[in-house]
Amino acid sequence: MGVFSYGMKYWKKHVPCAALCQFMGFIAIALDLVLPLLGALFVDFILTDKGVGSDGGVFSFLTDGRFGEPQTWRLFFSITIVFAACVVLREIIIYTRNVLFQYNGLCFENEMRDYTYKKLVELDSGTVAAYNTGELLTTMNSDIITFKEMLSRVLQNLGDSFFVLVLSFTLLALNSLWMLIIPAVVGPVLLFVLVRYTRAARRVSQNIRNNNARMNLTVQENINAVRLIRSFANEDVEERKFDAVNTGLRDSYYEQVDVSAKFGLAFNTIRHVAYVSTVAIGAVLVLNGAFLVGIMTACITYVSKIMDHLTQVSNNLYQLQYGLVSGGRIMEFLERKTRIPEPERPQKVSGRPEIELKNVSVTAEGKPLLKHIDLKIPFGKKIGFMGGTGSGKSVLLKSLVRIYDATEGQILINGKDVREYELDDLRNVFAYVFQDVFLFSNTIDANIAFYAPNVDKEEVMRVAELAQAGGFIRSLPQGYETIVGEKGLGLSGGQKQRISIARALLKNAPVLVLDDASSALDVITERKLMRAIKDNYPDRTILIAAHRVSSLADCDEILYMQDGEIIERGTFEELIAQNGRFAEIYRMQAEEGVVDDLHAAFEAGEGSA
Repeated sequence: MGVFSYGMKYWKKHVPCAALCQFMGFIAIALDLVLPLLGALFVDFILTDKGVGSDGGVFSFLTDGRFGEPQTWRLFFSITIVFAACVVLREIIIYTRNVLFQYNGLCFENEMRDYTYKKLVELDSGTVAAYNTGELLTTMNSDIITFKEMLSRVLQNLGDSFFVLVLSFTLLALNSLWMLIIPAVVGPVLLFVLVRYTRAARRVSQNIRNNNARMNLTVQENINAVRLIRSFANEDVEERKFDAVNTGLRDSYYEQVDVSAKFGLAFNTIRHVAYVSTVAIGAVLVLNGAFLVGIMTACITYVSKIMDHLTQVSNNLYQLQYGLVSGGRIMEFLERKTRIPEPERPQKVSGRPEIELKNVSVTAEGKPLLKHIDLKIPFGKKIGFMGGTGSGKSVLLKSLVRIYDATEGQILINGKDVREYELDDLRNVFAYVFQDVFLFSNTIDANIAFYAPNVDKEEVMRVAELAQAGGFIRSLPQGYETIVGEKGLGLSGGQKQRISIARALLKNAPVLVLDDASSALDVITERKLMRAIKDNYPDRTILIAAHRVSSLADCDEILYMQDGEIIERGTFEELIAQNGRFAEIYRMQAEEGVVDDLHAAFEAGEGSA
């Protein structure tokens, strides 16, 4: 399917309004094209008496004597009133049309943003990760605007230009076939230049669009990585990188200017040659008595309009190419298929979720992430996951809510495959705290209340206290109304983690998942946090992935993972007794003083919030 026909799927509901605007444009153009004829009447019937004996053309009713004789004030005012009426009516129509087509285009733009945002939310993480951020921002913002402009404005302008050409050719033919000589000769030359311009314009448009995407990505990365850049004193490197991208964007616009200037020169040269030639032919016809001066000026105006609108066609075709490039990007994005599809007949999760993994393997991009996992998690149990980076802990936890889909085996909740459940309903069963904490540029209160924005302030404060966040929040100048920077800039890693844990606790889901969610907390704060969760949520399933042994000490079962497999499992005591990998890490952390310090601190009643 072509880009244009694809866009019509979304534009078709706006076609009636666009058609009305086009029709109004045709009326305004017709009024504009009769004004030269009224001007001719002024020359031939008011300034001179050369028009006496002629029929006055479409305005013969003005020259038959009923509205005044030639070279009289009465006829002058009659023509002036008709001229003014045409101008006023034309302006009213143009104003109304402009308001309508802008409104129509903005409605379409709003809808397309909605479609692309919903597609972004619908796509799985792997598919979204295939795009860089700059590409996505360009697609969801400037590409939509450009595509909207193509459908709502550029196509109407092309329609206007073609109508002007047809009507101008007709009026010229009605007055003198000789005046069609120049448009007939110049037209093919202009068409040849136009085709070459269109090809160059498409290439330049693609280049500009790609460089804009690179610029968006570079700026976005530098904003997000500002702390990293400063900590490495790497500002010079990033400035050079930005300069290179900025230069590339500038050069692409230079190329656009160069192409536009070269072809603009060609179009203007052709237009001026046509104008001068038309004046010469008109003068010969007037001197030979075949033409009146007024009609000659009108015909010259029509030839000029033909040349002007042929140039306008070229400009609009350039913008059309730009719109097609953007439309192609939008089409490619909207037609992306998620790797995590909704079931045809979605089920609802009912009752307490009993989780079971049967021979589950997950492969992504040809790489095995999980291998033959068998696990039962009865409701209300506290399960710990441990292992090195890349061991598969996070993949296993994310596969429960289909961020990853099992490529082999089954993940069951209450005996049904998770792929049978409606995605939103399935994910509402879980409250996640991910490794990479994300906070919105909003108040702390709003970040905690993300799942339930209208929840009482007391509930926000309650979960913040359980997450050991209440103390530092109260110490902030504006407390819970403190605005956090983008992605939580301005807060420490531990503070961000505690806010995200409070956000998950407020959701009050049956299953709480903490994916290395306390790595930035000191062991005392972490221990108090885990105790508060255990005491206040005794009827919840809690799944914890961690690198510290202290985070998992109270779990009913601990799984040690390596290379996507479970290689050790059991209670804390059982794993120590096995003297395997888990016990080795325990001894290493004990030697570092973590375990001893923990017990000593609690015996002394110390700790910090």
